[in-house]
Amino acid sequence: GRAKEAVELLEKGARADAASFYELAGACSTPKLLEELRKVHDYLLRSPFRADLQVNNRFLEMYGRCGNMTHARRTFDHMPDRDMASWHLMIEGYAGNGLGDAALQLFEDMKRCGMAPTARTFVLVLDACANSEAIEEAFLYFDAMSRDHGIEPGMEHYVGIIEVLGKSGHLNEAVEYIEKLPFEPNAMIWESLLNLARMNGDIDLEDRAEELLVSLDPSKANPKKLPTPPPKRRLGINMLDGRNKLGEYRLPPKIEKKVVNEQRYVPDTRYVLHDIDQEAKEQALLYHSERLAIAYGLISTPARTPLRIIKNLRICGDCHNAIKIMSRIVGRELIVRDNKRFHHFKEGKCSCGDYW
Repeated sequence: GRAKEAVELLEKGARADAASFYELAGACSTPKLLEELRKVHDYLLRSPFRADLQVNNRFLEMYGRCGNMTHARRTFDHMPDRDMASWHLMIEGYAGNGLGDAALQLFEDMKRCGMAPTARTFVLVLDACANSEAIEEAFLYFDAMSRDHGIEPGMEHYVGIIEVLGKSGHLNEAVEYIEKLPFEPNAMIWESLLNLARMNGDIDLEDRAEELLVSLDPSKANPKKLPTPPPKRRLGINMLDGRNKLGEYRLPPKIEKKVVNEQRYVPDTRYVLHDIDQEAKEQALLYHSERLAIAYGLISTPARTPLRIIKNLRICGDCHNAIKIMSRIVGRELIVRDNKRFHHFKEGKCSCGDYW
């Protein structure tokens, strides 16, 4: 609310200094405030502080958090000065939005500009490799750290390689890599493997990694495995960002099922955990609120424009597949922010590479 009030003050003629622009940008850190972030940025560009390095870096960071790397790149390209933080924010923004290839290209541009990579740079680069399944490139960058730049790999770099292997679906290779590490794996290593095993649906490996993790750090024990009362069920909520309005969508009433055979959509009922028959499971999948939010957005926003959905729960695999098909049918970019990451659906593909 305060961000919108601040924008209204700017529209009424209030003036802001560099520190104020920095704070205003930071207040617009969620996708639903993207429009306010753009307005604040417009006022910055008309102010005497438009060349301020720290303020511009702040806008790079916030555009990345809001999932709009197009505006981030435009800001970056027009900055009169850049420092290492500027490059890091852009690489991190691309990687965090599933645009790993763009992040790696920017890293190469950074080196051509004479900027020497740091240990932090390679953490971000390995994350970008994980998001683009660039396994070979990841190992090349890892080797180049010490050979070309004199940077000794740290724990976060080894974890980065494990993430690259795991997110590319090579869990066995990730386990072999851990077994060959030049040191005893710590809790960070096993927690990474645990999350990757869970992501890939390998229950046995997940249990094994959890056992090793808890043996090193008992605080990581999963409380859900204890005989505690069941937690209160959270309603799935989606926020549709369109035409400067936000609509909220909860569980819908019963809707008619329609399978689009031409696009090969088949309901994946593995994601329905209730003990009900097959037809009821297929119907339950249609209750997922992100589908209603997208449907409403498609009929109430201009054609061919990106559509942004904010979801408070992790998107399920069936909805993920369905939205990929939707993006191909309607020819629009569908951007879904769940409680894990941004998903940019375009032309039948998702920026996460189906690993999230």
